[in-house]
Amino acid sequence: SIVIDVKDYSGHISFEVSDPVLKKAGAAEKRIPDVVEFINYLHQKNIYVIARISVFQDVYLVKKRPDLAVKRKDGTIWKDYKGIAWLNPASAEVWDYIIRVAKEAEAVGFDELNFDYIRYPSDGDMKNIILPYASGAKTKAESLKVFFAYLSAELLPLKIPLSVDLFGFTTTHSDDLNIGQILEDAAPYFDYISPMVYPSHYPKGYENYSNPADHPYEVIILAMKTGSEKLLAASSTPSKLRPWLQDFDLGATYTAEMVRKEKQAVYDAGLDSWLLWDPSNKYTKEALD
Repeated sequence: SIVIDVKDYSGHISFEVSDPVLKKAGAAEKRIPDVVEFINYLHQKNIYVIARISVFQDVYLVKKRPDLAVKRKDGTIWKDYKGIAWLNPASAEVWDYIIRVAKEAEAVGFDELNFDYIRYPSDGDMKNIILPYASGAKTKAESLKVFFAYLSAELLPLKIPLSVDLFGFTTTHSDDLNIGQILEDAAPYFDYISPMVYPSHYPKGYENYSNPADHPYEVIILAMKTGSEKLLAASSTPSKLRPWLQDFDLGATYTAEMVRKEKQAVYDAGLDSWLLWDPSNKYTKEALD
C-alpha cells in the first residue's frame, strides 16, 4: 500500500479537479500532473492506493473563506502554535467541501479515503478560542460523531473503504482527549481506524517508562490490546485497527530492529495490518519484507 496526500494541512489539493465548487475555490495544484496514469501504474504493480485528506487543518480555505475558520474570542482567526489555521469542525459547509474532495479522489482511482486531522484543535491558546458544536451536540465528541455519521452516509454510494487517523491515546483512554476523538465513536463509520501509536509521542513516565520511545514493542502491544478490547465492547471488530507505526528518529534511534519490534507487537496482538510513517519519506528497507 501507499498513502498519498490529496489535501494536506496547507489546504491545497494535489491534482486538478473537475468539481465546479472546488474549481471555484482554486485549491487544486498540479503536484501530481498525471494522477490517473500514476494510480493505474501503481495498480499494475499490485499496490493499494490510499488518499489522505487533512480535514480541519486547511490554511488555504481559511484565507479564501475566513468565515469558515475557527475564531478567537475577538472574532479574528485562531491559529495553533505552528501558525496553522483550522476550519470550523461544526460547519456543514466545511463538511460538504471535504466530501467533494473525497469524491474527486475516488473518481481518479484511489482505492481508499483516509481522513486525518478529523478532530478539534488542541495545540494553541485554548483560552482564547471559540469552538462551536454541530447541531444537537453538546460536546466535542458528540459533534465529531455527527460528522462521522454524515461523512459515512454521504460517501456510502462510492462503495470505497473509509479510514480515519486518531491519536494513539484513543486506544487506552476513555475520555475524548479534549479533541473530540473517541475510538468507539469512530468504529461504526469507518472500515479502518489508524491510531498514531508512535512510541516517541508518549510522555515520559508512561507505563513507568522513563523514555517510551525506547520500548516500541511494549507501548504498541498495550495500545493494540486495549484498543481491540474497546472495539469488541462496542460490538465492533479489532480487525478495523491498522495503526500508524514510527520509522523516524525521535526519542530514540529507530533502527530496522526497532521497527520490526513495532510490527511484531501488532501481530502479537492478533492484528495483521499497519502503516509506516516517516516525515522525510525515507523508510528503513531492512525493516520490511
